[in-house]
Amino acid sequence: MGEKTGPSIDAAFARDCLIAAAREAGVIALGYFRVGECTSARVDYKAGGSPVTEADLAVDAFLRARLGADFVGAGWLSEETEDDLRRLSCASVVIVDPIDGTRAFLAGDPRWAVSVALVVGGRPIAGVVHAPALEETYAAARDCGAALNGASIEVSHRQALADARIAGPKPMVESIARAAAVSFDLQPKIPSLAYRMALVASGALDLALASEKSHDWDIAAVDLILEEAGGRLVEAASSALRYNKAETRHGVLFGASAGMIDPFLAAGRLAIGASLA
Repeated sequence: MGEKTGPSIDAAFARDCLIAAAREAGVIALGYFRVGECTSARVDYKAGGSPVTEADLAVDAFLRARLGADFVGAGWLSEETEDDLRRLSCASVVIVDPIDGTRAFLAGDPRWAVSVALVVGGRPIAGVVHAPALEETYAAARDCGAALNGASIEVSHRQALADARIAGPKPMVESIARAAAVSFDLQPKIPSLAYRMALVASGALDLALASEKSHDWDIAAVDLILEEAGGRLVEAASSALRYNKAETRHGVLFGASAGMIDPFLAAGRLAIGASLA
């Protein structure tokens, strides 16, 4: 079915298309994945030293063909595809990270995910984070709520920063804890940024942080999932994130319930400084 134009795209229909595509993509990736062992996929390295495997490329190619057919006329932005700035003139854009957490995938750690989103007017209207090795599919459509494997999810109801379950770069977490004069329950490193933030959406984590290395493809899908679960994903300025701009990179990111985001941000600004604002 072709894409409708502009804001009239049906968000629930788009979500269901993304779920189906992400699950099929997950099957492709699992063909190269070995739990607790190195991947069977060929591994290359990008100019900056980041790994990319033949699994990333196979998933990317599949999703481009599949979602291009589902959303005819939409732009395309993926970590593993050369950027085509013609996407900036498109009413909608598909944003993809074929394997978010490639280093985990390489090492046999199951905490990696296929992340796919449909963005209209700079904001996601449908998003899916599918963790194939964990058999977990987080999904959301604008104004339709968020779900894990089809069951509704919502963020934690915790209101206090003290002893909150948090995941993110340890030095950043420790700096924020000192600034807020609290102790956090720091969780083990979660290699996939999308999966890390999805755990906030499900209430498994109270807070999550990400360094300033993230791009649209890392977060567009989970941004909507977190929002529809009652949370927020923001930079230090606290405004809603915008996608499908010429610059795809984002600053330090804070994920939390709507009730905890303000004190979390306040502590973060104190700890990390005015350069974030």
